[in-house]
Parts: sequence; structure tokens; C-alpha cells
Amino acid sequence: MVNFQTSHRPPRPNQVLKRHLKSNSTTKVLLLFRNLLRKGISSIDSFSLLFVIKACTQKSLPIEGKQMHALVVKLGFETNIFLQTSLIDLYSALGDIGDAHHVFDEIPTKNVVCWTALISGFVDNRKPNKALQVFRQMQIGNVEPDQVTLTIALSACIDLGALEMGEWIHTYVNRRKELSKDLCLINALINMYAKCGDIEIARRLFDSTKKKDVTTWTSMIVGHALHGQAEEALGLFAAMKEENKRTRAKKTSYDSWSGLLIVPNDVTFIGVLMACSHAGMVEEGKKHFRSMIEDYGVKPRLSHFGCMVDLLCRSGLLQEAYDLILDMPVQPNAVLWRTLLGACGTRGNIDLAAEARAQILELEGSRVDDNIIMSNIYAAKGMWDEKIDVREKMKQRRAPGCSSIEIGSLINEFVTADDDHPLKREIYEALGYLIETMKAHGYSPGKSSSSLY
Repeated sequence: MVNFQTSHRPPRPNQVLKRHLKSNSTTKVLLLFRNLLRKGISSIDSFSLLFVIKACTQKSLPIEGKQMHALVVKLGFETNIFLQTSLIDLYSALGDIGDAHHVFDEIPTKNVVCWTALISGFVDNRKPNKALQVFRQMQIGNVEPDQVTLTIALSACIDLGALEMGEWIHTYVNRRKELSKDLCLINALINMYAKCGDIEIARRLFDSTKKKDVTTWTSMIVGHALHGQAEEALGLFAAMKEENKRTRAKKTSYDSWSGLLIVPNDVTFIGVLMACSHAGMVEEGKKHFRSMIEDYGVKPRLSHFGCMVDLLCRSGLLQEAYDLILDMPVQPNAVLWRTLLGACGTRGNIDLAAEARAQILELEGSRVDDNIIMSNIYAAKGMWDEKIDVREKMKQRRAPGCSSIEIGSLINEFVTADDDHPLKREIYEALGYLIETMKAHGYSPGKSSSSLY
């Protein structure tokens, strides 16, 4: 009998690059690519560049990333849609959404993946309005969005409160049977309806979804909590735990039911704690906070501590809230101290207010809202010299608030004294007409007694 010995060839460079990329070893990817480059251009192909660009994206490396873009052009790979899409992801990760859009514009034949990459880039860079504009351009270009595109577009709808666009996406999903069965997309729709103000439709969609995962339950629990519906949120959390009990009862062995349980995650508990805070359920909130740690092994994040501080502050337990902030295992941020400061303003606790404001100044610097609270506390206590001192130090005004109005498929944003809108003349004429009509019916604008200006 003849024994055949197979020779083990060393892995090809691209395989090694891919392995390093998967193990998040960016430095090894760059070093290997540099060695390949020294051997000559012939050692590099489009896959080599793709792996290196993705490594640069993972670690947000602007210099190396732009060098890879230059190589793509030099080696004549500008028409490679996979490389172009990866460059869109790279520039989006670097926060350079303008260059990402420029790369997108240079793609001769665009597919759903590169459209989705650009939409995602705008969402990640906090430009949801632009993301939806690109989404509409995609429809005009007759490119069918997939479940990933729609999920990202729904997140832009949430950021803008664009309910009408979210409803259009829901209708589109219902028309395509394969999409209506996608649980991730259903979860995104529930989340969109809940956060864009239509909690009833969100709940109907939740109830009609037969197969639910932890995201489905969490989206609805958080939705109820955001709408101040504490009883519904906590009832849903209890129903989720009850569902797990029924699952255990149906199965005989641990292996048969462990993978079917809906295990609450850290976001689930944010919704639960928010609900307790809105309802002023201090002991219930403390119980869930302990259960999160002891029963589910969820490590509290700043958001969880923020919910607990808010719960205690709403219930007037300011000293307990202060002690919790000091005992936190993580560094408290200005938001937590500002929550305490706001509660001190309501309750008139000047000592804790001064401490909270000092902590905020150290972390973030002075802000008008904080000074207003301190000024009002001093005024309520008759400490007029301190009130005047705070007012004299207020050198900045509040940042102007932004309002958005959804008309059809367009989102229009406005700030105070805005004169950039192309229809500004018509808008101001309409507002003038409304004001005159209101005055004719007895409306008289009033002055705020609490204004400092």
C-alpha cells in the first residue's frame, strides 16, 4: 500500500490578511500589506485592498485609509463596487461624510449595498434628514431597498420624528412578503412607531408578531416607558418573564429550553427603570435594579444609574440620589449631576444644588440652564446678592432650539429667526396672518415671569 503525503502549502497572503482582520489585528494587517507592497504591485489585488480598507475602518485610521484610496485609483480599481463601497464606509467612520458622498457619486452603476452604505453613513454622522433624502433618491433611481436599508431608514425616521415616512416604509414592507417576515425589520417598525408618537400602532404590531425575541419585547417596554405608561411597561416585563416560565415547563431538559428563553438585556432594564421613575415606584425600581445585577448578571451602565438617580430625585430623595452618584463604580457624567441640580431647584435644596453645580463646572463648564436654576434657587431663598452674581456671570445665551415639520416626504427644520428656507416669504406671511387672526379673536401674547432677559 502506497502512502501519499500531501504537502501543506503556506496560506496565501489574502487569507492571512482576512484572518488578521477577523481577529481585529489591525497592526498585523497593515504590516503584512506593507511587506506585500515592497515585493511589488503584482503581489496586491482588489481583495488585498479590501481587507486593508476594512481594517482602517475598524480602527478609524485616516492617513492609512486615504493611502489605500490612492492605491485604489493608482491600480485602476475605481470601478470595483466592493472597494468603492468599503471606501464609503471608511470615510463615514472617519466622520468625513462629504468624501463618502463623493466616492458614491463616482460609482457608475450603483447597487443597493452602496446606497445603503451612504444612507448609513449619514445616520451615523447625525444627519438623518440627509439620510432620508438619499433614501428617496434611491427610490427615484428604481433601486429596491432591502431589509438593511429599510432598518437604517427607520432609524433616521426615529431621529427626526418622521412618522409619515415610517408609515410609508411599513406599507412598503407589507407589500413585499419576504420583508414582512423579517423580525429585525418588524422590531425596527415597533421601535419607530413607539418613538415617533404612535404607541397604539406599535402595540398592535407587537401583539400581532407571533415570534418575538428580546429586541421585540424591549422595544415595546421602552416605548411604553417613554410615553409614561409605567403600568403597561412593567406589565409587559412581567409577561415576558411569565413566557419564560411556560417555556421551561414545556421542556424537560435544560438544553431543550435554554436557547428559547427571552433573556432581558441592559436596554430592557433601562425601559423597566424608566417606567419605575415615571410612576415614582422607588422600591419597585430598587428591586429591579438589584435583580438586573444579581439574577441576570447585567453590569449597570451610566444609563441605568441615570434612571435610578432620576427615580430618587423625582421622589424627593435628593440625599439618597447624591449618595448613589458618589458610590457609583463608574465616573458620573454631567447629565447625572444636572438631574440632581434640577431636582434641587424644584425642592429648594441649596447645599446639594451648589455641590452639583460645582461638579458640572468641573466636568463640562458653565451652561446657561444650570445658572438659571441656581439663580432661581437663590431668589426663592431671598439671597439676592448671590442671584445677581450668578446673572452677571452668564455670558452665553441658550442654544436655539430646532423644530422640524414633516410635509409629505420632506422634513423641514427651523430655528428662531430662521431665514434660510427657500419659502421663507410665504412662511412668514402665513405666520403673520395667523397672528393677526388670533389677535382678532382676543389673543394677547403674555410675558414669562421667570425670564431672566
